[in-house]
Amino acid sequence: MISSGVAFLAVSSVGWAATTDGNESSTYILEPQASEDLIAFVNEARDFVIEQGKDRAIEVFNDPNGEFVRGELYIIAYDFNGNRLAHPYRPEGIGENALNVTDSNGVTDVRNMREVARRGSGFAYYVWVNPAHSDAEELKITYVRKVDEEMWLAAGTYLSVQTPIFSNESREDLVAFVKGAKNFALNNTKDEALKAFNDINGSYVGGNRYIFAYDFAGKCLALPIQSELLGENRIDITDSNGAEYIRDMIALAQSGEGFIYYIKPDPAENMTQGFKLSYVTKVDDTWWLGAGIYA
Repeated sequence: MISSGVAFLAVSSVGWAATTDGNESSTYILEPQASEDLIAFVNEARDFVIEQGKDRAIEVFNDPNGEFVRGELYIIAYDFNGNRLAHPYRPEGIGENALNVTDSNGVTDVRNMREVARRGSGFAYYVWVNPAHSDAEELKITYVRKVDEEMWLAAGTYLSVQTPIFSNESREDLVAFVKGAKNFALNNTKDEALKAFNDINGSYVGGNRYIFAYDFAGKCLALPIQSELLGENRIDITDSNGAEYIRDMIALAQSGEGFIYYIKPDPAENMTQGFKLSYVTKVDDTWWLGAGIYA
């Protein structure tokens, strides 16, 4: 089912399997071998930095005909301030700060990847142009790896699915919904707010959109569609591709607010896996909340 307010761009790629099971809707699952190859590619690049030095490595990573451009795979490099050090297809952006740059859905892809790198390594999603397809925008999953305290690397592969482009109206409505919940929380006791958010028949649950809430340690405070998870610490939870989305959302909330992608069961599709764009915001120094819309 296509959610209202979401447009799609047709794309094609390799290494991805859109799996179905009976009446299960398409999911966005990376084949195990493709995942292993992506991780190995980034790890090889990290080893190259260690062996050859940063200056030589950056020179090679920036070469579109170099050894670290292989089909759709290529290495990008940034420092932890968000300055671009290497991108073989965007030489004009070398040296620029990309922390506040967003993709077509408002996701701050470099900022989000930096938070993954700070943890050591992991996966992140974003929409990015594909040089192999005339710079068409496509949904991409990227593996990120920290080199040292100053530098991190990443490389990604494009999903062979339709690219979700969420309309400005749908995103603005989502932000308003989340900010309305935050205002309610700030003007009531925490217990009263969480009771309202967990009410499956309440005003903070509608179709497949609902408020969820966690503390900054990862404890689940509100999740009306999966109430059995209340009270559990879910900080180590990953989606079907290994993205640590609770940690990602905590990092966003700690910085104030923002958008994030991940794969999550869709209550409007019998809890089959769906691709989700969520907006999260900090309530206070102890907890945060958010909500999402599905592609």
